[in-house]
This record gives sequence, C-alpha cells and structure tokens, in this order.
Amino acid sequence: MNEQQPEPTRIEADLLGMREIPAEAYWGVHTLRARENFRIAGETVGDTPGLVAAIAAVKEAAAEANMELGLLDRRVGQAISAACRDLRSGLFGDQFPIPLIQGGAGTSTNMNANEVIANRALEHLGEAKGSYRVVSPNEHVNLGQSTNDVYPTALKVATISNLRSLIGGLEKLQTSCETKAREFDHIVKMGRTQLQDAVPMTLGQEFRSFAVTIGEDIARLTEAITHLHEINLGATAIGTGLNTHPVFASIVREKLEHITGLPVKTSPDLVEATQDCGVFVLISASVKRAAIKLSKISNDLRLLSSGPRAGLAEISLPARQAGSSIMPGKVNPVIPELVNQVAFEIMGADVTVSLAAEAGQLQLNAFEPVIAASLFRSIEHLRVAATTLADECIDGITANEETLGQHVAQSIGVVTALSPYLGYEVSGEIAATALRTGTPVVELVRQRNLMDPELLGRLLRPEIIAGGGELPHLTLPPTLSPREL
Repeated sequence: MNEQQPEPTRIEADLLGMREIPAEAYWGVHTLRARENFRIAGETVGDTPGLVAAIAAVKEAAAEANMELGLLDRRVGQAISAACRDLRSGLFGDQFPIPLIQGGAGTSTNMNANEVIANRALEHLGEAKGSYRVVSPNEHVNLGQSTNDVYPTALKVATISNLRSLIGGLEKLQTSCETKAREFDHIVKMGRTQLQDAVPMTLGQEFRSFAVTIGEDIARLTEAITHLHEINLGATAIGTGLNTHPVFASIVREKLEHITGLPVKTSPDLVEATQDCGVFVLISASVKRAAIKLSKISNDLRLLSSGPRAGLAEISLPARQAGSSIMPGKVNPVIPELVNQVAFEIMGADVTVSLAAEAGQLQLNAFEPVIAASLFRSIEHLRVAATTLADECIDGITANEETLGQHVAQSIGVVTALSPYLGYEVSGEIAATALRTGTPVVELVRQRNLMDPELLGRLLRPEIIAGGGELPHLTLPPTLSPREL
C-alpha cells in the first residue's frame, strides 16, 4: 500500500517566527496566521470578488504611482500591475481564505492581498513563489501604503460597484410594478386606512405607488454613492502621509480614477478621513430604508392575497411551492415572506454598522471589517430579494376583479365619493343605514332617488375614482337633509 506523500511546502517567516506554507499557495505567512486566529464561519474575503477586485485596483494604482515617482523598479512594478489585473479579472479568489470579520482593522486582508499579488508577480517574472527578495509583499506591493488607507478606500470602491448592482435590481422591480399598474388601471377597488374601508381607488394606483416608492429609494441610493467617492489613499497610518512621497496622494488618486473609472477625490483632511466611518453609516441607512420599503410592499401583497376564500383575496400571487406538509392544497406567499426576512436581517445589520462606526477610537476605527461584512451582505441580499420579488411574484400577479367589485359594492366607503353631491350629513346617514341593513350604498342612493343614475355611474368610473377625470358639477339642493330621508 502506497503511503500518501506529504504536500510540498515552503518556509516563510514573520516577526513571530517561521512557518511552513503550501508550496502552491499564493498567500503566505500573514494569511496563515489570520486563518488560525479568525475562525469565524461565513463569508471569506474571496467570497466577495468585488472587494478583491477593489483592493487589486488600489494596489495597481499605487504601483503605477510609485513607478512614475521613480520609487519602484519598473520591471517589478509592471509585474505587480499585471498581477493586480489578474485579480481584477476574477482570478485567484480562492487565495483569499480569511473571514471578512477579523481583528486588526483589515490588516490581514491587506497582507493577504500583498502576498497573493507578490507571488503572482513573481510568476510573471519567472521566479518561484516566496522569492520575496525579488518582489516583497511589504517593500514593493505595499510601498507608500498602510492598511488604514488601502482598506477603507477599497471598501468604498467595492461598495460603489455593489450598490450599482442593487440599483439595477430595484429598477427591475420598479419596472415590474409599473407594468402591473398599467394592467390594473381600469380596476376599481377599495382603499383602506388603518385596515378599515376608506375611499375607492384603482388597483393600478396601488401598484403605481409601489413603483414610485421604489424609485425614491433608487434616487437616495444614487445620491449616497457620491459620498463614497472621497478617499483617504495616501494617508498611510493615521492621515499624516508618513513614509509617502509628498505628491503620492495626488498621483495615486489619478491612477485609481483611471483604473476604476470612478471620479474619486482625495479627502481635504486625511486625519479626519482615516478615523471617520460616517459614510458607511449613511450607506447602511439608505440600504435599510430601501429594505423597509420592500418589506412594507411585501406586507401589502400578503394581505391583499390573503385567503383564498376567507381573506381579502383581491389579488392572486403566483403559486411557487406547496405550502404545507399537513394541509393539502395550501399555498403560501413565500416570495414576499423571503423579502420580509431579508429586510429583518438588514435592519439588524444596520445596527451592527452603527455600533461599529461609533466604537472607533482616536485616529482609527478598528471595526471596518464587520462594517464591510454587514454592508456587503445587506446589499447583495437586497439585490437578490428585489429581483426575486419582480420575477417570481410581481410579474405573475393577477387581479380577482369579481372580488374587488364586490368589496366596492358592499363598502360604505363609496359614500365618500358621493358626499360632494349629497352633502356630509346625508352621506353619513346613508353610510349608517348601509352598515345597519347591509344594503349597498349605491343601491340606497338609487332607491331614494338622491342622484341622477347617469351621474352616479360617472362618479364611479375608474378615471374619476383615480382622480384623473373631470368631476361633474352639481349643486346640492338646500332643502335636502337626513330628516327628509
């Protein structure tokens, strides 16, 4: 029986001593320490390709700036830039195995990136992995940088990309709601306030309100993105720019703008920018706001589709799966329920971001990793929730027109649409009689000959109910009162 051969290794050293590293690994000893120290289940840095690409963009910008300043050998610098482009194209994500949530203010993520980029650059130069005298993770890849300006800058670049994807998902959902609004514009229904009958409206208006509220959040998220364009790259450890060339910050900003296509700008006060996480609080709050709106829409969809016999049953949601292991034929509103739960998760994540941003001390906030983990998860989950709600629910909704018509006919709320012509007191008496006897409002008006039948019909047309048509003129007879009824 053949014995399994041990995996080839290489030796790397740090200030704590020497360790064996798998020979084929692009990461090194600093990544190994982080894997051993931060055993938090969940997403790794490699599971967030947007963050890996953003860090690589920052590192490429730094390499290009250092070459322009004559601080980095061009052959080494070009190999580093090539390695960064490899990462930005999606390669080597599996070489970022450490959890997003980590101690050290993101130092492990930065060092992980330095090691992977250095070893890939060494391959481009025809050198063996670990030949750090040729390309060093710290001396070359991290030249003129600190975790404290690399990491927050990369978080901002990655968050911009993620938010754009979220906005795309919300725009898809908005379009679905607008399509349904047009489809349902001709259907009159009862509007409700405090779960009580209020006044008539159209089902189209109800769905159009969903589209409008989603549009508002798209606008707010678009505005919030602009605040992410301010970066502190060039600040190094605490914002003083120690160990950088005097014009490094200016040049690296230009390089990063060229690489990413983003209109990034250097913060006017790098000391303040290095310790401040306020922008992430703003982004988290904006994402939470959108989540709350989608959760409210989902609540409405669940209520409007309740039944199908003993509830409102005004609309039918597309059936997606069997709803019970014991109740045959039961179908649940699983897609809106999914959106509700994503919203609950995002609300909790927003609390985490708020606490982490507040907990920073003096010149640095050490808790940006949990801010990143919370934000990335919230943004991605909400994007998926929005597109799922559009594709698997909104697009397939049908209106139960007969039920909607019955609700309008039976509701005393119809009297509000007639009150300008009957008067408040008369309308109140009609409503009370309808509620007491069960006779529809419209039938009582007809029985008592209180309004011309043609006028009554016009007042209940969808375009009048929706507020888009011209109201007929009528002067209330001065002698008409409840006592005369």
